[in-house]
Amino acid sequence: MNDSQLTHVDVTGEAHMVDVGGKQITRRAARAGARVWMSPRTLSLLAQQALPKGDVLAVAKVAGIMAAKRTSELIPLCHPLSLTQVDLMFTVADDDARIDIECVTRTEDRTGIEMEALTGAAVAALTIYDMCKAVDRGMIVGDIRLLEKTGGKEDYVRDEAASTPPPEHPGPAAPTGVTG
Repeated sequence: MNDSQLTHVDVTGEAHMVDVGGKQITRRAARAGARVWMSPRTLSLLAQQALPKGDVLAVAKVAGIMAAKRTSELIPLCHPLSLTQVDLMFTVADDDARIDIECVTRTEDRTGIEMEALTGAAVAALTIYDMCKAVDRGMIVGDIRLLEKTGGKEDYVRDEAASTPPPEHPGPAAPTGVTG
């Protein structure tokens, strides 16, 4: 197979799960990111843990870990992997009213772990939205991307400076006072 062929499509164009049985078990890791933009007021309430549903980042961390562990149940052609580590970190970007999410996953297996890191970051972002929506339905979830992966055939590190930036967004709408 040449590098331009999709691995999850057979010669007839049908979707199939890749046979990784012949691959060697190696240590693998991936790091993915996501972002949630919100109003400055919402970010302030989040930082003060003053939102109606409680500690947003603690719940988002658990949700991201759970999602990474269940990726093969959500993404049809992903192999179930035995994860050795999942961790999520959150950075508050006050000047942009944004939460940056980073999900790190590790395993020793025959196939990559990028989808687990991406799923963990995405679900953590969606959980932040869910936890904050009572005060800000105008939040934006985005920039879900692979940042780095090691192990397997080749390593990858995203060059954020050279990456194509996402389309400009107008920023979150001002909160409307919705309570629910």
